[in-house]
Amino acid sequence: MKVRVKFSKQGIMKFIGHLDVMRYFQKAIRRAGIDIAYTEGLSPHMIMSFASPLGVGLTSDAEYMDIEIRTPIPSEDAIESLNRVSAEGITVTGFYRIPENRANKAMTLVAAADYTLRFRRGHEPKTDWQSGISHFFALKEITVMKKTKKSEKEVDIRPMIYEMHVNAGTVFFRLASGSAANLKPELVMDTYLKTLGIEPDPFAYEINRCEIYADTGTQQKRNLVPLSALGVSITEEDCPGYGQSAKEFT
Repeated sequence: MKVRVKFSKQGIMKFIGHLDVMRYFQKAIRRAGIDIAYTEGLSPHMIMSFASPLGVGLTSDAEYMDIEIRTPIPSEDAIESLNRVSAEGITVTGFYRIPENRANKAMTLVAAADYTLRFRRGHEPKTDWQSGISHFFALKEITVMKKTKKSEKEVDIRPMIYEMHVNAGTVFFRLASGSAANLKPELVMDTYLKTLGIEPDPFAYEINRCEIYADTGTQQKRNLVPLSALGVSITEEDCPGYGQSAKEFT
């Protein structure tokens, strides 16, 4: 059975990189008694992939990991078991059965993500920066120099900004994400501040990823849905033979 796990990453865990998060879940899954599937060959490893690695220093309410399990377990019990062995700052919030075909892998589905951004205390710009957000979002073109691994190139990022507004000092973004197009909220905010003549401070932002979306629409019209919405919760009826002994084990 293919399963999508949703979890949050908060507090001190924001300083833990992606590879360490992967190692963390490998240990947590074993401790929780989840019967995960392994690859074949001389060096088997857990079948596990993540939707979109989170940058170090960012928090998140909606991270996603796809795994395969050999023995089905109800979602409620799996969440409880994983959180029981969890470290502070990581909380599993969803455990969903997803379709078996390869097209449903989380890492290939990612099309957009929501973020909130606010300034750290003492790092807020001294001038009014909030009133111009709506004007900035209304621009038809926003050109920046975007760095790639090999060079820099001029890119119009406006088509990748799906939504942007501010409320009580917190900026909300819905941005393109994934392999086809990927935009970071700090780049958008830096660009906006420069239009106001404010030099961005790279350590000024507190950024939280709120949700990750797949696009089930067409080229003419997007239809963004959370990755969790592409799966269903697992019930005891979905787990033949799952009984009291399995609950005690997990």
